[in-house]
Amino acid sequence: MDMRLRSAEICLILAFILSFIRHVCTLSINVNEVECVYEEILHEGDTVSGSFVVLDHEIFWSSDHPGIEMTVTSPAGQVVYSLKGTSGDKFKFKATYSGMYQFCFRNPISTPEVVSFHIHVGHIPNEHDLAKDEHLDPIYIKIAELREALESVTADQKYLKARNVRHRYSESLTKSLPLLFEILIR
Repeated sequence: MDMRLRSAEICLILAFILSFIRHVCTLSINVNEVECVYEEILHEGDTVSGSFVVLDHEIFWSSDHPGIEMTVTSPAGQVVYSLKGTSGDKFKFKATYSGMYQFCFRNPISTPEVVSFHIHVGHIPNEHDLAKDEHLDPIYIKIAELREALESVTADQKYLKARNVRHRYSESLTKSLPLLFEILIR
């Protein structure tokens, strides 16, 4: 009987922890002019974070390239985050409303770009959302905070990995240029 009660407690705690995992999305999109991705935010005040990187920008971009623009629009139509003229960055904001958020990437030139995009929506429950066992409430809150911190580290790793891929590709092209010049000179 005591073993069943212990198993039930463990299952309940695991189900509770897994209920905090809202949504993580990673994708690559081709941006010709404007491409938008939509994400449902379930709770007002949720933390939305992520990153994006233009994977092949160093190949085709000249010094006068205007860069990619990213705009996040709330369900009320307000721009909650905007970034212009970049080849990638991280972002983080608090959702002002629950509902469908729009993440748009705009490429001001006609050359298509491949953008690696990662988004995470995190929800740390308040005390009213938790079970009423007073001795477990602080543990649940700490677990949710630790999970959010771990997700932030994971998002940073994905961002740095995508940047690393871009830099390696650029480096391989740069290494081949002296050979090309030597062939052209002879």
